[in-house]
Amino acid sequence: MFYHRAQRSVFISFFVLLISACASAPKLMPTPNVFINTPYSESDVPEDLRETSMELIYVTDRGTSVNKEVIYDASRSPSIAYGVAKVNFGDKLLPWDELLAQSNIQKRSADLTYVLENVDEQGRFPLSPYKFRRVGDRLQIDEEILEQKSFHENQLNNHINQRLKQSKNKDVILFVHGFNNTFNESVFTLAGIWHFLKRQGVPIVYSWPAAAKGVTAYFADKESGQFTIFHLKETLRLLFKNPEIENIHIVAHSRGTDVVTTTLRELIIENRASGGNPRKDLRIENLILAAPDLDFGIIKQRLMAEQFGPAFGKITIYTSQEDSALGISQWLTNSLSFGRLNTKDVNINERNIFNSVGNVSLIKVPKSVNFIGHDYFHSNPAVSSDLINLILFNAEPGSKERPLKRLENNFWSLDSDYLIGK
Repeated sequence: MFYHRAQRSVFISFFVLLISACASAPKLMPTPNVFINTPYSESDVPEDLRETSMELIYVTDRGTSVNKEVIYDASRSPSIAYGVAKVNFGDKLLPWDELLAQSNIQKRSADLTYVLENVDEQGRFPLSPYKFRRVGDRLQIDEEILEQKSFHENQLNNHINQRLKQSKNKDVILFVHGFNNTFNESVFTLAGIWHFLKRQGVPIVYSWPAAAKGVTAYFADKESGQFTIFHLKETLRLLFKNPEIENIHIVAHSRGTDVVTTTLRELIIENRASGGNPRKDLRIENLILAAPDLDFGIIKQRLMAEQFGPAFGKITIYTSQEDSALGISQWLTNSLSFGRLNTKDVNINERNIFNSVGNVSLIKVPKSVNFIGHDYFHSNPAVSSDLINLILFNAEPGSKERPLKRLENNFWSLDSDYLIGK
């Protein structure tokens, strides 16, 4: 027994080191295949956003850091902060024309290492749990707390609406990162995705208290993922109430997929219990689960059994049998990881459920050049191309915009040369 505990401890340490190793000095994601033949054009970018730097809205319940070089760390805050993070590249000012040119080539000549130029926290919601009192047989949140909440909801939504005016489409792209991601890394990841989405829509980073230190980091992050659920629900509720937003696209990665699906499950149940229609009321056009660190057995009982799928326009799951990080996670939890799912892992009843829902696509991605193979949704030019065309065109799998190859039923494959020469 001691041997197995020691062995597991070594694997956890190795797991943390693996993930940490790929997180240093992040650069602009590789040019997606889709822009090799059809160039990334200035005319596709909103005029007000044709500049090198990018400003992303952020929402976080990370604690503030005592380290002057870190704004938010892995500690947990009982209040939601929001603001704007400004991202640039390198130490020298990169001209917009140069960024355009570098966005169309595979082997770049310029240094496109991210720099977090500025973080402007613009407000902070009341501490949770919110103070409440009993009124008859009901519980009522304190009126002062409700006023503060309303003020910050309006302030954040007003800022979102100002950004919507700059975009052709009136959509929000919400990114929820995974295990061991810092605040800065989560901002950089969405910055790259949004840049290659031609800077359309409003990018919002939801950064929860991940990237704990030490041997138990994975489990600490897992618990922080549970901690953040109430705050993510509050964030999504204010987006759902904003009539200016036409569609919401949620991109969740790794442990962030557990945070997102747990949150959405509760919101869907809440909406249906009040007589609502979650497909209409939530307006989530795309739910994208990239390398989901989820137990497939739990997915079946908590999501499929709750008729989770019909609440969304499309659910897209990117999976890889070569994802080493999920392989270790799967070993640690002694379960089948959703992010390593294969056709043989799905029984006839489950296939029938997927087929009856009709909007779920499981996409097997090509082997990553990265040893760990966990961040392929933005590091692999083929996968990022599919994600971009899915959000920009809401294209169906197997269509001209998304020439995926059907394996069987809801399973598709994506080749490394995806969209090259198409």
